[in-house]
Amino acid sequence: MSTALRLGEFERVMAEGVVKAVRAADGYGGGVYLRSGNEQSLVLAAVAGVSRGLLRATWRVPVAGPLPVAEVYRSGRSIHLDDADETMRRFPQLAIALPYPFASVYTPVTDGNETVGVLVVLRTAAPDRVLTSPSRRRLRAAANRLGASLAALSAHGLPIQWDAEPITARLPATSLTPVRVGQFDWYVSTGVFAADDVCCAMLGRDRASFGGTVTALTARTVPEDAYELQAAAREAVETGKVSARRLRVLGLDDKPCLVELWAREVGLGPDRHLTGALVDPGTGITAAEAAERLPDGLFALDQDGRLTYANGRAEALLGADRTELVGSHPWDVLPWLADPAYEDRYRSAMLSQEPSSFLVRRTAGHWLTFTLYPDVHGLTGRVVPVEPPAEEIEGRAPVDAAPVPQSPSAAPARPGALYRVLQMASALTEAVTVRQVCEVVADQLLPTFAGQEVAIYTVRERHLHLAWQSGYPEGFLDPFEGVTLHARLPGVEALTSGSPIFFESERQLCSAYPGIPLDGMRSWAFLPLIASGRPVGSCIVGFDRPRTFTSEERTVLTALGGLIAQALERARLYDSESAVARGLQEALLPHRLPCIAGVETAGRYLPGTQGMDIGGDWYDVMETSRGVVLVIGDVEGHSVAAAAIMGQLRSAVRAFATGGQSPDEVMACTNRLLADLDSGLFATCCCVQLDPANGRAWAVRAGHPPPLLRLPDGRTEVLDLAGGVLLGVDREIRYPVTELRLPPGSVLALYTDGLVEQPGADIGQGIDRLRSALAHTWTDSLADTAERLVREARYAPDRLDDVALLLTCRRPAVP
Repeated sequence: MSTALRLGEFERVMAEGVVKAVRAADGYGGGVYLRSGNEQSLVLAAVAGVSRGLLRATWRVPVAGPLPVAEVYRSGRSIHLDDADETMRRFPQLAIALPYPFASVYTPVTDGNETVGVLVVLRTAAPDRVLTSPSRRRLRAAANRLGASLAALSAHGLPIQWDAEPITARLPATSLTPVRVGQFDWYVSTGVFAADDVCCAMLGRDRASFGGTVTALTARTVPEDAYELQAAAREAVETGKVSARRLRVLGLDDKPCLVELWAREVGLGPDRHLTGALVDPGTGITAAEAAERLPDGLFALDQDGRLTYANGRAEALLGADRTELVGSHPWDVLPWLADPAYEDRYRSAMLSQEPSSFLVRRTAGHWLTFTLYPDVHGLTGRVVPVEPPAEEIEGRAPVDAAPVPQSPSAAPARPGALYRVLQMASALTEAVTVRQVCEVVADQLLPTFAGQEVAIYTVRERHLHLAWQSGYPEGFLDPFEGVTLHARLPGVEALTSGSPIFFESERQLCSAYPGIPLDGMRSWAFLPLIASGRPVGSCIVGFDRPRTFTSEERTVLTALGGLIAQALERARLYDSESAVARGLQEALLPHRLPCIAGVETAGRYLPGTQGMDIGGDWYDVMETSRGVVLVIGDVEGHSVAAAAIMGQLRSAVRAFATGGQSPDEVMACTNRLLADLDSGLFATCCCVQLDPANGRAWAVRAGHPPPLLRLPDGRTEVLDLAGGVLLGVDREIRYPVTELRLPPGSVLALYTDGLVEQPGADIGQGIDRLRSALAHTWTDSLADTAERLVREARYAPDRLDDVALLLTCRRPAVP
């Protein structure tokens, strides 16, 4: 089976597993998380019953993070959260990321040996919707079936991991009355997709420009539904037919519309192909006529929040043409719905699956009540005009709104401001370095306020220096680098005055600062970053159209500036202290390895990325009277004390080895030294004495991972060295010696456990992965080989432990 087919089968297994889990637990949506390629994160791989956009904040979850998905993965035990209150109490970060009233169930997925992922089912949070014991058993069975299917694919060489965007699987739905029917002939073997004029029109193309291939059809399919098209092709190959596959295609003006795909096999021999129909169910002629007669406005949103239908009354109340609204998010088209609070109401309805109602002030004296009725495929909305609240009539801000008869209680949408501040604060608590803080600001600030550019400057020696920028033309910010705090620039004056500056048009900015360079933006916010009364820097946000900054927006942006300043100040302190710690740690390691005839060595060291404490990994190479001595060790813990002990042990090993002692004597003396120091710390160590002339070697191991030996023909094995206990445990312990032989051209690899240990996995699996990598990763340069072996660890964002690697190659004798 080809890789593409196996990957398609992998996606099918996940999609079907999610759908079965949602139905088993009586939920309305769900997803499956799989571990990432570096096994440091859990990634949402498939979702069903809910828009994947609603879950974007939790697409990738750190394995060590405080979220239920990560806890279930680590513990292997299910978690059930009955409602929003329990979610906030047990997992506050999840409640901040998804502040909606829903229940959820999390169940581990295992391949028989270990946990490989987590199934999530979303449920309605209601007292009468308890998760019964039969539902729990059905969900557990669905998770077991999914794990078994993934294990079967893994046995055929497909790793159980995910690093791409989640695929979307649709829950079963009844077919709607078709309005347009386009016909096609599909030659699966050649990829030809011959469509008639109606079919091409449904795809937003005429027959000449369509292309007539499956590739062209894929290009006209909404990315979230690419899986459905792949499933249709797979069904056609396996069964000779396609039955009611629903997907969204890009129609006129590239606006998505829902269609159904039907086909059956016809012809014989070379003419054998599929003939079928592409059906646009629309809204149904009868239903549309009935809706037009109603006095209330009716509309429908799809799962992703795009408007799919609006009757004439809704068109009049919203003040927009239907053709402008359909296929778009209402809050993107209607300026008076642009507050994030209104989009938040759609999110709340879809994630709670409960009706919701709220008031909106379109213009002065013109108020509307919106009522949303959701299900797993979208929501239907009702909009009616209402009298202005008494507070507005009396000239006061409205506090409460009167209930609407026969509807859920209507109330003003809750302010989006507080939610955005909480969301930014939550995200900033996870950011440690200055770079991470800046990334959070760009990711949160621009989408929230529809900005196109952001630049963050920090103060150093009374000059502003660029720390981060996103969206600016290349080179545009160069003239502003290093400006003094006396420069007459809006970013500088906002910082020195301590007050934000807002420009709602180019004219305002150019009038206040004549000659200032412009780059196409039309309005700006210059925010001072001040922490504890001390200037930290400036944040500049640019918008591509003129905008009026409301008093609420100004307040929120000012508050966010304070949060950003506090986070930057904390991150700068972390970065400076971390740099000092790293410098001390690296100073204790050898700056270069000695050049020894007949032997080539290469070493690599990577500090852990979690916390600023320094660790105790070390390695060394010495030329002695008894031969070349190779040593690697690891003092437990991450602290200055661990680094100090590491420095003492390295010096002791070097002194004992260069004094002519054998490897077992070196280890015994070092063990007694550590025991006498009474530091409360223990250490692992591996010491190898090598004769470069004949390749004979003597190795001693004290609680350390076993070395690897790569033979000249590429075969690589784990050396079975007799070992002793950790250094510092028993003062009188003796360490056995194992004799080895290194043929010319062979490579000996010594390493610390940080290179092979992964959270939740057995260390033996990590050692085997390193063995395989050493066998297949070989270049003429030993240094390049070492770099490739640590590459994955080097770029891991959550490296919990230090990593040390020492490679030694015995070179063939030169005549």
